[in-house]
Amino acid sequence: MKNPDDVEVILQSLYDIMKKKHEDYGPMNIAGAPGGPMNGLRVRMYDKLARLVHLSDKSDTPNYESIEDTLIDLANYAIIGLLVQRGQWEGINYEEDCSIK
Repeated sequence: MKNPDDVEVILQSLYDIMKKKHEDYGPMNIAGAPGGPMNGLRVRMYDKLARLVHLSDKSDTPNYESIEDTLIDLANYAIIGLLVQRGQWEGINYEEDCSIK
């Protein structure tokens, strides 16, 4: 990294985007995912990785979601995964959900 302060700017942007999307989606799109929260995250992250590969391999300008948008989503899904694993995601019954270790 050229400037460590750039990381702080990115982290703040990730936080702002996650907070806004969480207000739109609520916690149950993760907590109530088919197959459990971690499966839901795995599917979403797989889709984003597939999109990243596709966008990286073609030279056209994307219609809707840029590579940066895709990376932001992946980073936020990783943070959500940490919250789920640490028992900090709302709407999950951690005693019953065996997909969370």
